[in-house]
Amino acid sequence: MLKTTKKLAFNFKILRLFLIPTILVSTPFINNFQDVKAGLEFQWDQNSGFRRLKWFQKENKRRFRNKIYLFLRPADRNSELLKIKLAIPKSFKSTLNNEKISFCKVKIGGFQTRTKCLEDIPADIEIKTDESSLRSLNIYPYSPIPTNKESYAIVLKVNNPNRSGLYQFHSYGQPKGKSVSSYLGSWTIVID
Repeated sequence: MLKTTKKLAFNFKILRLFLIPTILVSTPFINNFQDVKAGLEFQWDQNSGFRRLKWFQKENKRRFRNKIYLFLRPADRNSELLKIKLAIPKSFKSTLNNEKISFCKVKIGGFQTRTKCLEDIPADIEIKTDESSLRSLNIYPYSPIPTNKESYAIVLKVNNPNRSGLYQFHSYGQPKGKSVSSYLGSWTIVID
């Protein structure tokens, strides 16, 4: 009897030796299934002339502090821009402050580099709300945005809304020499 209990105890020690490291090693792999990102972006009205623009956000969870970069790449600008108008969706319920919005020359990151502002572009920023509670953001740079190989970004430092979903921001630009703004493209922001 004593021999069998010693043998069982020894077997449990061996089992523990193999079982605990296996659980500890496999735990991070099991948790990452929640964070898998799809390589598909949903865009409304694909055939109706909407143009998809690139964007980047630091955090996509509800009610988290977020930094959203809305890019205007060289291919998105055909002429020098005097004014940029950003139409904010009505359902994007987040507080916007002039101090937390900036316009800058940006280096778009990738796998090995981070997205960061290289140089702040001096501009007047105006937040407008009309009667139907639609909000828009007007950016008036002190000098026109040139049509060069540089990328620019509107940077919003906001708290994400309480509701998850897709939020589509539209941008309009007023070219130099014209009095009317034209459509530049749309960004679709995802909040989980």
